[in-house]
This record gives sequence, structure tokens and C-alpha cells, in this order.
Amino acid sequence: MTSSQTQHPNYPKGPTSVYDLNTNAECFEHLGEWLKQYPDIFAVSPEKRKDLSLLVNQPDYIKQILVSKNDRYQKGVGFERVKMLLGNGVIVSDGPFWRKQRRMIQPAFGKDVIAQLIDQVKQANLQLFEKWHELAKQEAIINITDVTNELALEIILRALFSNDLDAIFEQAGGNPFSILTDNSARDLQLAVKFRGLTKLVGEIIEQRRRQTSPPTDFLSVFMDARDKETGEPMSDKELIDEVMTLIVAGSETSATTLNWCWYSLSQHPEVEAKLHAEVDNAGYAQVPGFDNIMELPYIRQVTEEVLRLYPPVWLFTRKAIEADQLGDYDIVAGTNIFIAPYFLHRHPDYWDEPEKFNPERFTPEAIKQRHKFAYIPFSAGPRRCIGDFFGIAETQIHFGLMARHFRMEYIEDYPVELAPEINLRTKHPINMRILSRT
Repeated sequence: MTSSQTQHPNYPKGPTSVYDLNTNAECFEHLGEWLKQYPDIFAVSPEKRKDLSLLVNQPDYIKQILVSKNDRYQKGVGFERVKMLLGNGVIVSDGPFWRKQRRMIQPAFGKDVIAQLIDQVKQANLQLFEKWHELAKQEAIINITDVTNELALEIILRALFSNDLDAIFEQAGGNPFSILTDNSARDLQLAVKFRGLTKLVGEIIEQRRRQTSPPTDFLSVFMDARDKETGEPMSDKELIDEVMTLIVAGSETSATTLNWCWYSLSQHPEVEAKLHAEVDNAGYAQVPGFDNIMELPYIRQVTEEVLRLYPPVWLFTRKAIEADQLGDYDIVAGTNIFIAPYFLHRHPDYWDEPEKFNPERFTPEAIKQRHKFAYIPFSAGPRRCIGDFFGIAETQIHFGLMARHFRMEYIEDYPVELAPEINLRTKHPINMRILSRT
């Protein structure tokens, strides 16, 4: 650190009030107001925390923090609640341990493994299709928020445990992991209940070790992984923490995205019509498989536009562990860095009509013309979300089947409001009338 940084660091301007940024509705409102005055970067003096906070909303600065100088930053404040829920999985761990775990679980998210897991995604959607087929005959009203929560949880559990899941359900008399969908709060009470399921996961791991021909799923790949330096597998605790992390992260982000996708289609008939034309003209028989994903580029564009407007992780943090410079501004070691994809994705310098829902922003030509770091729904750099490809494919499979047969009509019973907590959910469940297209 230079003497000038120590004595007179050049911080960006910011609001005069002291405030601790966090993932809650109050902070969300404050950020929206402050970014009108300071659109690229601003400083906030802490109320209870020790160190200064910076909200960074400029793509070049974000690239530096997440990619080019990422070794000067580590996980930041605000992960305490997440760690209570997930243990020390790859989302919350840091340093050498994180690098080891990331290397070990990376093969599970390669395209060869995902190609095999797509069958689990298909089966979960086909089960839901049978239910929707009957409901559409009645033009029934369904709670699409609850349905997508349950579907996404079913998919990630199947991708983790394959057919072992049926034995779990039978033994437990239902889905013991449904506490995640039955309760939207992410508080200490839920964390205690969820961590109580680690014993069950440990039993599944032991049973899997006794199988002569275990299935190819996330759990098997995790168990087969070996540290490249020591040759050692993950310990049981490490395995369990990664499984618990994937259950939460893999279900909640997908559920939120599917929920917003159905709502957005119901509000934009021209987008819905183009998506219908794509699925109607695609070459697969009933439900798309891994080889059909490339036939569904418009579903991907719709999904990416939903992730632009409603990124599940709307605010995340880093902490400077070394001095740095962002443009003309000094970054002192210890500074808390906040990045808000929700607001970055609406920055008027990088997005025309940022509030407009427009999937054409994600054609290959449009993507090439845009700053790469103006769009980071999965973060970026070494800590980019490891499951991004699986999540997009999951959405393509879902709409590739369902949009051929059904459309949803929004029921205006509650206003659609944001609930900006750890994930960006809808404040109220979204109810929709399911209609048959055929």
C-alpha cells in the first residue's frame, strides 16, 4: 500500500449517511436511489461494520475484481446466513480449500456428465406434463411459483441421487428436502432443520459405496473425484457440504428463473408466439434431449433476458485483501466490495431501454457488440457459477416440452413485486390459468 493510500486514499463519492449494505428490501431501495446519482461506483461509510463499502457498477471495474486481479479479493461479508445453511461448500469456502474443492467437483458439470443427467430432467418434466395435461382440460388455476419450486427441487435431487431418491422418499414418507419449498424464509430455524438432513445424506453416501454399479450422477462423480496433488477423495463432511450446497443452489436459482420466465411470457405475447414457433418447428418427437438443445436458441435468449431483469443473486460481495486501484480510485485492503447484477443489468450506458423485456439482446450478434462484463447473472471469473450450463439446459428442456402443449394466462390477484432477499424472488406467489394449445 502506498503512503498516499494510507494517509489520503482517493475514495469515490457517495451518500453522506452511514449504512451497512445487505441483501434485503431496504438496501435494494437505497441502492436504486443512490445509483441514480452515482451510476458507476460509490462509497458508503459503515454503520456497524469496520470497513468502508463500495458499490461497483462499472463493467471494467467488475472485470478487474472478478477476473484480472481476482487474487486481490476474496469472499466478502454477508455469507454468514448462507454458511449456516450450506456448511463450507464451494459457494462459501475460500482460499486453497476452495480451489481444491472447485477442481474436484468441476468434472461433474462437464457436458459429458450433463448429457447423461438430462434424462433425469426429462423424466421430472414428463411427470409434471401428465399433471398439467389434466389441469389444462379444466383450464385450472395453478400456483406457478410453487410448481416451479417443486420441479426444480425434484430435478436437482434426481441429478444427485438418481433412483436412490425413491428409497429416500419411501423411508421418509415423502420428500424430506421439501422444507426448502414449504418455507421461503432462509433463517436460523430453517438452517437447523436443513442441516439436520446431513445425517440422511451421509447414509446415502455409505449405501452408494456398497453398490457395485453406481449410477452416473453428481454424487457419484463427487465421490470418484481425487485431489490432483494428494490423490485423496473428499472427506464425508466435504462431500456432504457440497451435496447440501448443490441442493439449495441448484434448485432455488432454477426455480426462480422458471417462475419469472412463465410470468414474462404471459406479459409479452409477441415473445410467446416466437417461442411457440420455435418449439413447434423443432425436430424432436415429444421432449427435447441433450442433442436437441441447439435447436432451441430462442428459449435460451428468453432465459437470458429473464436472468438480466431478474438475476437470482441480485447482490454479492468481495473483500479486498490487498491494495488495488479501480480507475482513479484507491482500494484499501479490507474494503467491502458489493456488486449488484440487478442494477448493472439496467445500466443505461450499456443497455438500451433497460426496463424493456427484449430477448433479441441475446442474439450472437448483439452479444458480440456488448461489454462482456455488463451481464453477469452467474458472476464471472474463477468463481463463476459452476452449474450455469446445466441451469440453462434445464430451462430449455422444460419449455421445449411444456410450451408445445400449454400456455399460461396470468391471474392478476396480487401485484407482482420483488422480494430482494438472498435470492430475487416474487413477493407473492404467481397464479396462472393453464390453457391447452392443442
